[in-house]
Amino acid sequence: MAAEFLSCPLCGFEFEKADTLCDHGCPLGKMCHLIRCPSCAYEFPEAQEPISWIKKMFGHKSAAVLDPPDVRRLSELDSGDTAIVMCVGRSGDSRHNTLAVFGLVPETEITLLQQNPSCVIQVGETQLALDKEIAADILVR
Repeated sequence: MAAEFLSCPLCGFEFEKADTLCDHGCPLGKMCHLIRCPSCAYEFPEAQEPISWIKKMFGHKSAAVLDPPDVRRLSELDSGDTAIVMCVGRSGDSRHNTLAVFGLVPETEITLLQQNPSCVIQVGETQLALDKEIAADILVR
């Protein structure tokens, strides 16, 4: 039987359906139709609603699935703001692994110290200076 791969609509992480917490002992079991991303913990419906040809033609997107209201990019925060990391770029690339070494992983609380000339954040006792490009790839709430 071929593995069923899914892609998180929030962070883009690709994973097997069998790797979700839902498949490993969720009390709701088969009654729940949500999938939880193992990278950012975002929950989304297992079967995406079919998009009508009108929406495809005019490019309308579901704001509830693609743009949750409390999720922003790190580059959009103001100095002094505190946030929780949701997603650190694409899982599996070298940048993701390098930032994880410094403690920048999902569910970590960070404080933005400055935005210019580079984005400086506080992660626990560590201060990291990030390029604008990297800060734009980090999603926080």
